[in-house]
Amino acid sequence: MISRALTDSRAPSVSFLTDAALEFVNPLRGESGRLRASIQGRGEAVAEHALPSGTTATFSSGAAAESTKVLAAPSRTGIWSMAIALGNAIKPITDFSVITLMPATEKRRGRIGLYFIGNWPTRGGKASEKYAAPSGFIEVTRETQNTQLSDNFRLRDFLPHDQQNVWPKYVVVDMKMVDKLELVLTDLASRGIPSRGVRVMSGFRTPQYNSGAGDTGGRASLSRHMYGDASDIFIDNDGNGNMDDLNRDGRVNIGDARVILAAVNRVEAAHPSLIGGCGVYSGTSAHGPFTHIDTRGHPARW
Repeated sequence: MISRALTDSRAPSVSFLTDAALEFVNPLRGESGRLRASIQGRGEAVAEHALPSGTTATFSSGAAAESTKVLAAPSRTGIWSMAIALGNAIKPITDFSVITLMPATEKRRGRIGLYFIGNWPTRGGKASEKYAAPSGFIEVTRETQNTQLSDNFRLRDFLPHDQQNVWPKYVVVDMKMVDKLELVLTDLASRGIPSRGVRVMSGFRTPQYNSGAGDTGGRASLSRHMYGDASDIFIDNDGNGNMDDLNRDGRVNIGDARVILAAVNRVEAAHPSLIGGCGVYSGTSAHGPFTHIDTRGHPARW
């Protein structure tokens, strides 16, 4: 229907371009409907369906621009905005980015440029699919760190805590994990717990950071954080840097982390494609209680 309308000279092109843009973007917004980015290898298909006949997708990143009629991601690494065009009519997609990865083959001696990543371990000497080294990395600059990945999360939320002054950085973020986080926040909000104060205490960790930087206590040698599909979060709506009293018992402790765990259980029951791990942690002198959430593909609780 959209294809026919777009090629009809009597049709209001801008209106139908809006429909075409929605048809393209909506499936990429995840099960939460709140994703605002898609992460692709360079030149990979962005969506399963083709653009309507006669339309062109244009990607732009700074001064760079690429156009395609087959919805393939740009051939260069970057964070791209997108528009759909038909003749002289154009519809920018203002709240969605396509992110193309830097191939992992660019890593030399554990680094890309000045950024030290390290090397991924293997499980029992043999890498399984879930423990294979990433095939590519998101290149994050000072300017692009604020890119919105979803309604509540930006790229900067998932950056490792070391190498503060080294740019660009190269990170891994699994959008299924971001999708799951958004669903957890929606579940909490439906039970009277606002999500505006969500904080990511730990997102992606490079192998070198996971094994030797900061406080390594409690870190698994094959931590899902190294694969970009895990985050440690807490809710801090009052802005004091600590978990809020989510269960309203007058105390802040591991019981509040369990409130998030309960939301994760409900989300996984409703969205089995996002099943993964969830663990609750007590506060220490260094941090308050928090909840680990991942999308490893099989259930795990601790």
